[in-house]
Amino acid sequence: MPNSKDIKTRIQSVKNTQKITSAMKMVASAKVRKAETAVKMARPFADELLTMFKRMLATIGAAQDDGEKYKKAINNYPALLERREVKTEGILVVTSNKGLAGAYNANIVRDVLKRIADNEGKGIKSKLYIIGQKGIAALHHKPDIDIEKTYIAVIDKPNSSGASIIAEDIAEDYVNGKIDKIEIITTKFNNMMSYSVQQWEVLPLEIDYTGEEHKLDALMEFVPSPKAILKEIVPMFITNEIFQALLEASASELASRMTAMSAASNNADEIINDLTVSYNKARQGAITNELIEVVSGAAATSRK
Repeated sequence: MPNSKDIKTRIQSVKNTQKITSAMKMVASAKVRKAETAVKMARPFADELLTMFKRMLATIGAAQDDGEKYKKAINNYPALLERREVKTEGILVVTSNKGLAGAYNANIVRDVLKRIADNEGKGIKSKLYIIGQKGIAALHHKPDIDIEKTYIAVIDKPNSSGASIIAEDIAEDYVNGKIDKIEIITTKFNNMMSYSVQQWEVLPLEIDYTGEEHKLDALMEFVPSPKAILKEIVPMFITNEIFQALLEASASELASRMTAMSAASNNADEIINDLTVSYNKARQGAITNELIEVVSGAAATSRK
């Protein structure tokens, strides 16, 4: 049995750890409320943009290449809307830069590996675009995984500028034929206690070109032209999908960290209580032994 000094040292060590986990819980709790507000404010726009984009495509169809030259791939809407046989799928993986968030990153990595395996079974290659150090660290050493690009800073403070950079990189590979599909694997923030790993299809979108209920009003006029609107809405849609994925992931990570640090602090309480009991037992045992020695010594002296 450990002596009382060793137990006391361990109690102090657990208390020091508990101070850290409690502080991390408070920080995550403060940040997650701000992140939750940002997510909930952005969702209506993202949902409406997706609906409008689908209805517009169902109404006017995909744009034809008119030979126009584009400085940025993200503006090349005819090529981005082109539907072709999927030989290589581009997967944008959104993870975090920091750990101590429970199974948050492990859940994402597991879904990514499953997606890659599913693609292999269909004869489809996978190219990864990884956001976050944890995802990079978990996937870079895996055999037969093709990592095209990695991003670190964008997940710490999600913003439209970071999303634009990623959107341009992925759009360029789509236009150049490196990838034939764009998919995002991210986490959707549900509430302070839960999140879910989701796969978002970005391009090409599944559009019902025949269902009249999916189309816009036939009398609607597009000003200045349908092509001009598509030229603006396609890059806006791709960039906003990535931005929304970053917001959802940031809020989910913070919620997961808050929950993990809360559980760690509670576990520390239990450990401290158990160690305190052990410490008291050890201390009582030591006192009892000392009393026995004193009584035995006194008895021996009296017999003399």
